Amino acid sequence: MGRYTGPVCKLCRREALKLFLKGARCLGPKCPMEDRAYPPGQHGQGRKKVSDYGLQLREKQKTRRFYGVYEKQFRRYYTEATRSRGVTGEAMLQGLELRLDNVVFRSGLVSSRAEARQLITHRHFLVDGHIVNVPSFQVKPGMNIEVKAKSKTREVFAHSGTVRRAASWLSVDTEGKRIQVLSVPSRGEMDVPEMHEQLVVEYYSR
Repeated sequence: MGRYTGPVCKLCRREALKLFLKGARCLGPKCPMEDRAYPPGQHGQGRKKVSDYGLQLREKQKTRRFYGVYEKQFRRYYTEATRSRGVTGEAMLQGLELRLDNVVFRSGLVSSRAEARQLITHRHFLVDGHIVNVPSFQVKPGMNIEVKAKSKTREVFAHSGTVRRAASWLSVDTEGKRIQVLSVPSRGEMDVPEMHEQLVVEYYSR
């Protein structure tokens, strides 16, 4: 499985939004967005006129990077959303929110999606009692996720639930390291207030 290995803080600066790619550091004063909230590079602070296409492209890139998926994967979520009966943009975000790595991150048991992906691929999580090591696994309402018994004492889970609160559509037992998916999140329950998914739909609909 490929993964981005470059400087992730530059991704946040390029999209002018905290993507929370470095866990606890993103919440502290060392986050580059605190004093350099402009695109990287020598022309980053210059004023540029952005076309409609440019706005759509940036919104697509911002959403894709926020969830940590590659272009081919992201396009697949859009394609599946177009086949649903609901609003395409919201359905696309729901598919991304219900990825196993995102659910683990939203639970507050880990500090970043990258950390969640690593722990999942290293087989530390069970879904309904079975080991799942695929970060993109689609979780459904009613499913139960928990840290494997032998992994619960690992240092990485020592501060579970203290970095951020769990999403409202999840029920989390921080002591037992268990998560239950209560429902498919509505748009209002998704913690992505600065994203405009309709621009992503317009980008792919060209």
